[in-house]
Amino acid sequence: MRLRRVYDLADGTGSVKRFIVFGSFVTAKPEREDVDVFMIMHDTFDLAQVTGEAQLVFDHAGAQAHFGASVFWLRQLAAWPDEEEAVFGWQLKRDGSARGIVEIVEGES
Repeated sequence: MRLRRVYDLADGTGSVKRFIVFGSFVTAKPEREDVDVFMIMHDTFDLAQVTGEAQLVFDHAGAQAHFGASVFWLRQLAAWPDEEEAVFGWQLKRDGSARGIVEIVEGES
Protein backbone atom coordinates (compact mmCIF):
# COMPACT_ATOMS: atom_id res chain seq x y z
CA MET A 1 0.00 0.00 0.00
CA ARG A 2 2.92 2.39 0.63
CA LEU A 3 4.14 2.03 -2.94
CA ARG A 4 0.65 2.59 -4.33
CA ARG A 5 0.18 5.71 -2.18
CA VAL A 6 3.48 7.23 -3.29
CA TYR A 7 2.68 6.44 -6.93
CA ASP A 8 -0.85 7.88 -6.73
CA LEU A 9 0.34 11.11 -5.10
CA ALA A 10 3.17 11.59 -7.59
CA ASP A 11 0.95 10.70 -10.55
CA GLY A 12 -1.66 13.14 -9.27
CA THR A 13 0.70 16.00 -10.13
CA GLY A 14 0.27 15.14 -13.81
CA SER A 15 4.03 15.55 -14.26
CA VAL A 16 5.51 12.05 -13.85
CA LYS A 17 7.42 11.00 -16.95
CA ARG A 18 9.09 7.84 -15.55
CA PHE A 19 8.41 6.03 -12.25
CA ILE A 20 11.08 3.47 -11.40
CA VAL A 21 10.93 1.08 -8.42
CA PHE A 22 14.00 -0.70 -7.10
CA GLY A 23 15.16 -2.32 -3.86
CA SER A 24 13.30 -5.02 -1.97
CA PHE A 25 10.08 -4.46 -3.95
CA VAL A 26 11.69 -5.99 -7.02
CA THR A 27 13.31 -8.95 -5.27
CA ALA A 28 12.04 -12.30 -4.08
CA LYS A 29 12.27 -11.16 -0.45
CA PRO A 30 9.14 -12.27 1.41
CA GLU A 31 9.29 -9.17 3.65
CA ARG A 32 9.56 -5.86 1.82
CA GLU A 33 11.60 -3.15 3.45
CA ASP A 34 11.20 0.51 2.54
CA VAL A 35 9.91 1.62 -0.84
CA ASP A 36 12.72 2.77 -3.16
CA VAL A 37 11.67 5.03 -6.03
CA PHE A 38 13.39 7.10 -8.70
CA MET A 39 11.23 9.48 -10.76
CA ILE A 40 11.87 11.59 -13.79
CA MET A 41 9.45 14.49 -13.90
CA HIS A 42 8.48 16.53 -16.95
CA ASP A 43 10.47 19.75 -17.24
CA THR A 44 7.31 21.76 -16.60
CA PHE A 45 6.94 20.22 -13.12
CA ASP A 46 6.61 23.03 -10.57
CA LEU A 47 7.18 21.83 -7.01
CA ALA A 48 5.70 25.09 -5.70
CA GLN A 49 2.33 23.99 -7.12
CA VAL A 50 2.31 20.69 -5.18
CA THR A 51 0.14 20.79 -2.08
CA GLY A 52 -0.93 18.61 0.80
CA GLU A 53 0.39 15.11 1.37
CA ALA A 54 1.89 15.05 -2.14
CA GLN A 55 4.52 17.57 -1.01
CA LEU A 56 6.03 14.86 1.19
CA VAL A 57 6.70 12.64 -1.84
CA PHE A 58 9.15 15.24 -3.18
CA ASP A 59 10.94 15.79 0.14
CA HIS A 60 13.36 12.90 0.68
CA ALA A 61 13.33 13.05 4.50
CA GLY A 62 9.58 13.69 4.57
CA ALA A 63 8.88 10.73 2.29
CA GLN A 64 11.03 8.47 4.45
CA ALA A 65 9.31 9.55 7.67
CA HIS A 66 5.73 9.63 6.36
CA PHE A 67 5.64 6.80 3.79
CA GLY A 68 8.68 4.67 4.65
CA ALA A 69 9.90 5.50 1.14
CA SER A 70 13.25 6.59 -0.26
CA VAL A 71 12.22 8.86 -3.11
CA PHE A 72 14.68 10.39 -5.56
CA TRP A 73 13.54 12.61 -8.39
CA LEU A 74 14.71 15.04 -11.02
CA ARG A 75 13.33 16.91 -13.99
CA GLN A 76 13.91 15.41 -17.43
CA LEU A 77 16.27 18.22 -18.40
CA ALA A 78 18.54 17.34 -15.45
CA ALA A 79 18.90 13.68 -16.50
CA TRP A 80 22.57 13.33 -17.36
CA PRO A 81 23.74 12.65 -19.97
CA ASP A 82 20.20 11.73 -21.01
CA GLU A 83 17.08 10.11 -19.64
CA GLU A 84 17.96 6.53 -20.59
CA GLU A 85 21.42 6.76 -19.02
CA ALA A 86 19.93 8.26 -15.85
CA VAL A 87 17.57 5.29 -15.54
CA PHE A 88 20.40 2.87 -16.34
CA GLY A 89 22.45 4.43 -13.55
CA TRP A 90 19.82 3.39 -11.01
CA GLN A 91 20.40 -0.22 -12.05
CA LEU A 92 23.93 -0.10 -10.69
CA LYS A 93 24.75 -0.63 -7.05
CA ARG A 94 27.64 1.19 -5.40
CA ASP A 95 29.86 -1.87 -5.93
CA GLY A 96 29.10 -1.83 -9.68
CA SER A 97 26.86 -4.90 -9.67
CA ALA A 98 23.37 -4.77 -11.17
CA ARG A 99 20.12 -4.38 -9.26
CA GLY A 100 16.65 -5.07 -10.51
CA ILE A 101 14.39 -2.18 -11.35
CA VAL A 102 10.80 -2.05 -12.53
CA GLU A 103 9.20 0.84 -14.35
CA ILE A 104 5.54 1.46 -13.60
CA VAL A 105 3.78 2.59 -16.74
CA GLU A 106 0.40 4.35 -16.63
CA GLY A 107 -2.43 2.02 -17.50
CA GLU A 108 -0.41 -1.08 -16.56
CA SER A 109 -1.12 -3.12 -13.46
